[in-house]
Amino acid sequence: MKKIMLFMFVSMLMMVAAPAYSDSVVQAFHCEQGNDTTDEQVEEMAEEWLEAAKGVKGGENLELHLYFPIAGQVGDTDLSMMITAPSFAEWGTFTDAYDGSAADKVDQKYQDHLSCAESTLWESFKVE
Repeated sequence: MKKIMLFMFVSMLMMVAAPAYSDSVVQAFHCEQGNDTTDEQVEEMAEEWLEAAKGVKGGENLELHLYFPIAGQVGDTDLSMMITAPSFAEWGTFTDAYDGSAADKVDQKYQDHLSCAESTLWESFKVE
């Protein structure tokens, strides 16, 4: 019984401590482009969104990467957009301040050109 309790205690500590040791937080969006939307237009929209996001509390250190598939099958996904924050604390601050922000307005502006309905949140560790 002591071993089970010790295992449970250590597991709980690891869950609480893990965010403190991660390198970054990544939200991966899987997007579909509008029929007449070009890759270049997506890049311009992403640049506009990132500039606006950096003005939102917690968004000052965000990074944005676009991934366009060149081989293989990805279903209805035309591209993936990865938004990286340096910590869970910054990501949380950003998401708390997002509604009604300048970045949210950019989202609304381009909703007919780019649909990113599905996303996943990842904890990222750099392997050296």
